[in-house]
Amino acid sequence: MVIATDTEMPTTRQVVRLGIIGAGRIGQVHCLALSRNPKAEVVIVADFFVKAAEACAQKFGIPSAVQDWKDVIRNPAVDGVIICSPSDTHHEIILGAAKAGKHIFCEKPIDYNLKRIDEALATVAQSGVKFQLGFQRRFDANFQRVRQAVQGGEIGEPFMLNIKSFDPAPPPLAYLKQSGGLFFDMMTHDFDMARFVVGSEITEVTATATSFDKEITAIGDITTAIVSLKFENGAVGVIQCCRKAVYGYDQRLEVLGSEGAVDINNNYPNTATVYGADKIKRDLPLNFFMDRYKQAYEDEMISFVDAVANDTPTAVTGMDGKIPVVLAFAATKSLQENRTVKVNEILYGKSVM
Repeated sequence: MVIATDTEMPTTRQVVRLGIIGAGRIGQVHCLALSRNPKAEVVIVADFFVKAAEACAQKFGIPSAVQDWKDVIRNPAVDGVIICSPSDTHHEIILGAAKAGKHIFCEKPIDYNLKRIDEALATVAQSGVKFQLGFQRRFDANFQRVRQAVQGGEIGEPFMLNIKSFDPAPPPLAYLKQSGGLFFDMMTHDFDMARFVVGSEITEVTATATSFDKEITAIGDITTAIVSLKFENGAVGVIQCCRKAVYGYDQRLEVLGSEGAVDINNNYPNTATVYGADKIKRDLPLNFFMDRYKQAYEDEMISFVDAVANDTPTAVTGMDGKIPVVLAFAATKSLQENRTVKVNEILYGKSVM
């Protein structure tokens, strides 16, 4: 996707003025990152629970707190918005912000309906505003080094990808009910990482899954899944996802190529190893994604602000947001029909959602 730019806009802005929509956990993470960025200023925050907006404003010194997100996009002081509200509100807010001429950073997903995603992206393009999706793992130094090794030819032609993505525990049931399911909520990050590090589009998926939690099963979701991938360049891959790994947040990735391999391991709170007569041990890996990707969250905000300030393309486009949703539909179809699904069946076939 090509992001259009506003030709009347100056090439450089001294300070990008932003509005936060959604003052929950991730909204506050972005507020903290932006408070450290001399090129950015948060001038207003909105939340459906106005007390949350007011608390956030007080915590980060934001001059205005409101309940209605429309007050953010109507504010003439706002150059761009950071959308951190519930997933089912993203589409409407993107449309409103784009039509108001505000640049947009949006947490995933754009939507879980492909036609609505296309409508949102078309409106963004027509409005000439910047759009960046919140796939923070792209800004993690470990994943970036893997991409560099693959794209730079350090391991030759990539043959095989293996991603392990395990959460320490399932999220609350109330969250899961509105999350879209494991393929859309959790594995969407891994679909994006597969495209990002291999540098080729995924053409086929084959899914198998199960559930170890009766309550999660009862709402029609799964807890554990393996999805096999085939890429346009001929490489193959596998993504393993699980909602529960008792030892912590497990994020590992490996690419095997014709001239070598590259892999990354988990991040730990320290590098100490304890040696004893009967065992060698170290502390458990970081247990929470906010800790694991703390710097990545800050770096994605830096990237978005720089794109707006310098009138340059964003690092994660709207199409980067759409394709993982397409892949999630393909994985769902594969699981339901017990067969390999070509991605084009979702993109161009009658099964388009």
